Amino acid sequence: MTAATWNTSARATPETVQQWWVLTTRLIVPSIKTGEFLASVLAPAAFTASFYIPLKTVMTFSGNGFSSYAQYMMPLVILQAAAFTAISAAFRSASDSVAGLNRRFGAMPVRPLVPVAARMSANLFRLLISLAAGIAAGYVIGFRFRLDAAHTLAYLAFSVLIGLAFTLGADVIGSLSKSPEATSQALLLPPLIFGMLSTGLAPASQFPEWIQWFVRNQPVSQFAIVLRALAGDTLGNAGTVTWSLVTPSLLWLIGMIAICAPVAVRLSSRRA
Repeated sequence: MTAATWNTSARATPETVQQWWVLTTRLIVPSIKTGEFLASVLAPAAFTASFYIPLKTVMTFSGNGFSSYAQYMMPLVILQAAAFTAISAAFRSASDSVAGLNRRFGAMPVRPLVPVAARMSANLFRLLISLAAGIAAGYVIGFRFRLDAAHTLAYLAFSVLIGLAFTLGADVIGSLSKSPEATSQALLLPPLIFGMLSTGLAPASQFPEWIQWFVRNQPVSQFAIVLRALAGDTLGNAGTVTWSLVTPSLLWLIGMIAICAPVAVRLSSRRA
């Protein structure tokens, strides 16, 4: 290897990191200055209030096997917070696409994956804020981590993994979109449908029999089951974390990432 080749390869890594950092701060700093990030704090609180206040009495009366309704419904708050972050991610990627920034990056000496990596880093920043706000809101209404530190850390890690899978898929959808506003409005519907028709708010047995198979097996229900088991409950009805319990959720996540990641790489690799 010649000295010239060595120097060229040595300069590539710091340039890539610098490009990633600049593009990441481009998305994070304005949201902090304008107060836009506050939406990531307020949305989980709104989800918690809208689920807990109208349903607490009803679900306590009908029964769900848990010590409190807050302990039962908390996973849906986490999942809705992740979905809200994903909608924001789709809006930003669609805005970049419509504004021609993706074509501009393709014509510049920017590594192909740097723009999407920067967007995902900014999405992770908002996701962490949203999840922290959701857990804080849950603590206000009585949710608690009932198991050891390992289960708590696994709960947090699994929540982040779900959020990243959601935001990656939303980023791809936004990159293919022609309208940021229409994309955001369209993505509001799936979280609503899957959230309402899941075990996030009520056990599957309380749904009509003809739809119970869907309620039990769709991804939101599977994610909620794992999160409840990781959080635990004083009555011991949250379930035990086993491979048979976790495998369906992992398969959903692997499938989402396996579909979206190659598309994201392909879109980022297109050059002007």
